[in-house]
Amino acid sequence: MLYDVRHPAKGDRNIVELGMVDKVETDGNRVTVTLAFPKHRDPLAEYLIGSTKAALIRHIPGVEAEVKTVIKDAGKKPAGLDLGTEELANVRHIIGVASGKGGVGKSTVAVNLAVALARLGYKVGLADADVYGPSVPKMTGTENEIPEAYKEGEKEIIMPLEKYGVKWMSIGYFAKPEQALIWRGPMACNALKQMILQVRWGELDFLLIDMPPGTGDIHISLVHDIPLTGAVIVSTPQAVALADVEKGVNMFRNESIRKPILGLIENMAWFTPAELPENRYYIFGKDGGKKMAEKYGIGLLGQIPLVQGIRESGDEGEPVALSSRPDGEAFVLLAEKVAEAAARL
Repeated sequence: MLYDVRHPAKGDRNIVELGMVDKVETDGNRVTVTLAFPKHRDPLAEYLIGSTKAALIRHIPGVEAEVKTVIKDAGKKPAGLDLGTEELANVRHIIGVASGKGGVGKSTVAVNLAVALARLGYKVGLADADVYGPSVPKMTGTENEIPEAYKEGEKEIIMPLEKYGVKWMSIGYFAKPEQALIWRGPMACNALKQMILQVRWGELDFLLIDMPPGTGDIHISLVHDIPLTGAVIVSTPQAVALADVEKGVNMFRNESIRKPILGLIENMAWFTPAELPENRYYIFGKDGGKKMAEKYGIGLLGQIPLVQGIRESGDEGEPVALSSRPDGEAFVLLAEKVAEAAARL
């Protein structure tokens, strides 16, 4: 079963072939696998730990799986990730794209915002921080690509993929599309930090971080360990979605976090049929995002319509922001507003 766990940066060779399986212990229905790493930290360590545990659970029904790590040279468990922010030194603005709940089109907005900023001439990167449901590979047509990883002295570096004028990074590049990542909070947080802090971003005007929905461990880790400039919040006009927006606003304004909110983006603001481009149907309610922005004293950065072409473009891996259609231009206008808000900060 451990032959199924492959290291994407090692020619897709499995962990047994690479000599990474140091020990396998069994005790009743409990199986403990110890993985051996060299003294430098493998940039995909958390991915390999999670994949090993998932392989045990998949092949042995009812097993209690545990994965430990040792360092080959020292023979002791690593103290944890010791990552600095050196790779972010030349990034001007780091913007979190957040939402209070799932299903509001946050990732669609993040991807198209990144492309639109690039269209405006900015140097842009996007890190997909939704470790449990990464969608950036699908939406950018980069599903079958694997980023290059190499050692630079004692440091491991991951190179982002580049397409549409944007640098992309996602945990989805290192996991099979159908693979469920069975990770507890700390493991997910460490994997996420590797996906941001060990990436050679280079010089960027904007690094967007597509955050997972909600206000959990990953969000706290992000705002404490990543020097965010601020955040934008995505919501639909629907009352249920807006109720969760309040939680997101309050999280960023919490005394222990205190990160600026650049503004709110109202997605699916209205539906416009292709055959009736002048018509607007407010399926999820009208101006809910505008009213919420006024309530909390934050700007309304844009209203994105619900258009079939946006969904189709995302499914085809060609973001609609590449086009000159009205829905594509809506994201360019949004990008202008985001850039203006970031400049004011």
